[in-house]
Amino acid sequence: MSLLPRTAEEFSSADYWERFFRKRGEKAFEWYGDYNSLCGVLHKYIKPKDKVLVVGCGNSELSEQLYDVGYRHLTNIDISETVVSHMNQRNAQRRPDLIFKQVDATQTGYESGSYQAALDKGTLDAMASEEEGALAGRMLAEVVRVLSVGGRYVCVTLAQEHVIKLAVEHFAKAGWAIRIHSLSQQSQDSDSSSFALPVFVLICTKFRQPPPFAVLEMCQGEDGAPCRLASVSELLSAIKERQAYALMLQKLKGGTDTLSTPSLTLCHAGTGLPRYTLTVQDSPPSTKVPRANHFAIFIVPQGRESDWLYGSAEGRSQLASSAKFRRLIIAAMHRDQVYEDMQAVQSELSPMVMELAPPGMPDNQQVPFLSVGGDLGWREVIGRGVSDLTGEYSVEDVRGEDGHLYRRLIFMNNTQLVQSESRLRSTTTSSSGHKKKGKKKSKPPSSDAPATANKGNTVDRGFLCCTHHEVMVAGFAMLGMEAIKNKDALVSVLVVGLGGGGLPQFLRDFVPRVHVEVVELDPAVLEVAQTWFGFQTDDRLKVTLGDGLEHISTLASQGGHSYDVIMFDVDSKDPTLGISCPPPAFVETPLLQKVCKLLTPQGVFMLNLVCRDSALRQSVMERIQAVFPNVFSRPIEGEVNEVLLCSKGGDEEHKLSIIPKELQQAAKGLQEVLRNSSQNAPCNPQIDISAMLKELRVA
Repeated sequence: MSLLPRTAEEFSSADYWERFFRKRGEKAFEWYGDYNSLCGVLHKYIKPKDKVLVVGCGNSELSEQLYDVGYRHLTNIDISETVVSHMNQRNAQRRPDLIFKQVDATQTGYESGSYQAALDKGTLDAMASEEEGALAGRMLAEVVRVLSVGGRYVCVTLAQEHVIKLAVEHFAKAGWAIRIHSLSQQSQDSDSSSFALPVFVLICTKFRQPPPFAVLEMCQGEDGAPCRLASVSELLSAIKERQAYALMLQKLKGGTDTLSTPSLTLCHAGTGLPRYTLTVQDSPPSTKVPRANHFAIFIVPQGRESDWLYGSAEGRSQLASSAKFRRLIIAAMHRDQVYEDMQAVQSELSPMVMELAPPGMPDNQQVPFLSVGGDLGWREVIGRGVSDLTGEYSVEDVRGEDGHLYRRLIFMNNTQLVQSESRLRSTTTSSSGHKKKGKKKSKPPSSDAPATANKGNTVDRGFLCCTHHEVMVAGFAMLGMEAIKNKDALVSVLVVGLGGGGLPQFLRDFVPRVHVEVVELDPAVLEVAQTWFGFQTDDRLKVTLGDGLEHISTLASQGGHSYDVIMFDVDSKDPTLGISCPPPAFVETPLLQKVCKLLTPQGVFMLNLVCRDSALRQSVMERIQAVFPNVFSRPIEGEVNEVLLCSKGGDEEHKLSIIPKELQQAAKGLQEVLRNSSQNAPCNPQIDISAMLKELRVA
């Protein structure tokens, strides 16, 4: 609409308002909602007997409607002579006691303490952009002066950051109590004067003596219980969160791009701690969805939010496709929160998630809650700590889809990623020889897992949770049958990146004559591995704390060091690089050449590569292939990971174009060696070497 201000400065210009009201004429322009949408909050804080100063009244009908329901002590002031004249003429007959005066709100001339309330609908927003906030500051100072002790400044505002910050800091410094109500977003229509942002009502109460602590409160809706906040910055953050939520709702009213999956976090009203994370997943327009399947909510089992199906964009898209609903809300529960049962979760979420319904859904539509077998899942946080390098972490036991318990290391700066995982086994029963993938077992209910489920369980050191670790173990077959069967030759291994220690521990426990050296940058990770993941060092398994890059460079420059196998299983802490494993510096040509120099003539370099950028992956592959004559790739099904097995042996002339037949024979030999070495071990190695190499291909 052309009558709307084009800039923030114009919004607060007296000349603009003069032109605006001349052009607008009789039709009242209701900024930020009408009487019906505001009356609940206004009646709560302003009483009919109060003497009220309405600041910047404009030609709004609000004062007229308040007058009609019993508010007879209203003084309306405005900077525009046109609007004051118009409003006096409009109310001369019907409301003779309703006063409109042309008065500057920054210097009213009224007696100090002469009003019990000051009502402001949009005036603060208009003035805050002029004179870098100085004009609004003078208006607020005048409000402070004219209000009596116990008086309230009630301001209807869009709460733009610079506006609300100015007002809140002004009244907090004066020692007033501050409360903000976030009201429901106004319904949108074809009139562009409607606002997409939510409306807030700021209530500031004057005390005779400032309290010993700041009174800062936020309420949801007109009747929401006040939530106390510790600082002005926390209050401003709460406002921003509500505005972001309103904008997301506005976007969702028109549907979403299927590649865009908006998400929001719902916090506990009392503690402010995160309780649910909701992700919106729309089906592509081409998807055939039953006519009645508009909307559903899927509850992710506790402890499973990091699973590929729930924790990745690709997985959530697959989940939505299989559910066959136009819009699926995927709800994940947070650690450190108590959830009674599925019915309680549904009751808690129902009021909020209905706001996220897709456009065009019938009002009486039944919305189903979906889950895995009606189970909330189970999780127990058994350890916490802080790494100087990576920040806070959590060690937690969860029940997997197969019914087994798993122990996971999660860094709080990326809760969707499981840093390390091990399966647990009962200390009173023998270890199962079955892999969890593709083996569906009866799943005990979450109530069967007591709060002390970690007691009586230990890490199953014969079970590797990560497929890429299994492939790396299988890669030892590339050393050849002679090396595998030789009972006298030692096998030296260098592993960069410890994690929970499952891979190097497996090698030490089940590969005969192996000597493993691990390089780990983070001392906290070593402590976690030893405390929670059953990692134990000895004369055949050692850990060096330090930078892997520097360690390799030092070994190469010293000379006299050689390894049969070198493994890189280290992730990048920078998610913006396009390659999350390993960090880019680990695949630069100079370092790759040093790795090659450290390998024995028949040695193998193994690399866990996670690269979503196809161009960057191609560049990495070219560098690796320039150093190593033979490079084999084993993609990990359902993951971005691939394991590269790089052989130092041979040259460009003898570069292999197919996987050598001898490799499968060596794989069988390795399987036999692992089996024989576990005869006196407390658990068995649960790995199929041949299966891990079946999908191997020449890179």
